[in-house]
Amino acid sequence: MFRFANPEFLYLLLILPALIVFYIYAVIQKRRAVKRYGNPALLVELMPDVSPKRQHLKFWLSFAAIALMIFVIAGPQFGSKLETVKRQGVEIMVCLDVSNSMLSEDVAPSRLAKAKQMLAKLTDGLSNDKVGMIVFAGDAFTQLPITSDYISAKMFLSSISPEMISTQGTAIGAAINLAARSFTPNETSDKAIIVITDGENHEDDAVGAAKMASDKGIHVNIVGIGDPKGAPIPMGSANNYMKDNAGNVVITKLNEQMCQEIAAAGNGMYVRADNTNSALRALEKEIEKMNKTEMDSKVYSEYDEQFQILAWIALILLIGDVLTLDRKNRIFKKIKLFS
Repeated sequence: MFRFANPEFLYLLLILPALIVFYIYAVIQKRRAVKRYGNPALLVELMPDVSPKRQHLKFWLSFAAIALMIFVIAGPQFGSKLETVKRQGVEIMVCLDVSNSMLSEDVAPSRLAKAKQMLAKLTDGLSNDKVGMIVFAGDAFTQLPITSDYISAKMFLSSISPEMISTQGTAIGAAINLAARSFTPNETSDKAIIVITDGENHEDDAVGAAKMASDKGIHVNIVGIGDPKGAPIPMGSANNYMKDNAGNVVITKLNEQMCQEIAAAGNGMYVRADNTNSALRALEKEIEKMNKTEMDSKVYSEYDEQFQILAWIALILLIGDVLTLDRKNRIFKKIKLFS
């Protein structure tokens, strides 16, 4: 993989043909000037120290150095590498409900879309922290292992949809248990789990899972999303909603009581997400209160700078240009290298 960090400087390469044309023009003019003084064959005998080949060599040394310096300024980059840096931060695992009920539009544009927008903004506000992501419905699985690569986090976040999990339901306990096992081993920084869910169709012991996480020093924060009054679940085309076996429209409601119980057991915070940014601000304040400690973090550096070799070659060429005289060196006059 190869690229230039500043490709706009490559346009400077357009001056190289102009330099060649100018040099050829200067050589022709010089030859015409010599002819005005007399026969060039005779004048050569009168100028024994003049060396046209040395003059040509000096030009091509300068020409090559200028070309290389343009490439150096453009910033050639090649390959990839992993850098380990020290960070002061915390670790956060996000558990996002992707059950069909999250398609309800009682929160605009929908529960799931609102949750994704909130997480994207939350990720933008992180700096030295690590974040991971788990999606769940009737089952839970890791969408993104804990990382400090926020670009990847937002990329994975944008691809989340209910189709990712075929088993419907709301296995909050399974998601919390998986999140608790996903943190970096032996890391001393504060750890938190953020669960975003409507809490409906609750299936397992989420309260017990939150209590176990809390016993390990992990705070379990719950973001309840939806309306307690309920709303239908859109299914594809307009005015088409999910129905039960009896043909009745299914109404999905935010189970605030369950969400609050899970947050209390997990020694965390419960906040309800609506059409404002109040839930996001509450999460940001909660993260700010967490104890940030120094931790190693591997940062993927996509490109590695490779200008050094070109810069050294250009420097050598310039030194060669300076040391090369445009006339024969009397010391090496007997060596017919440039004559």
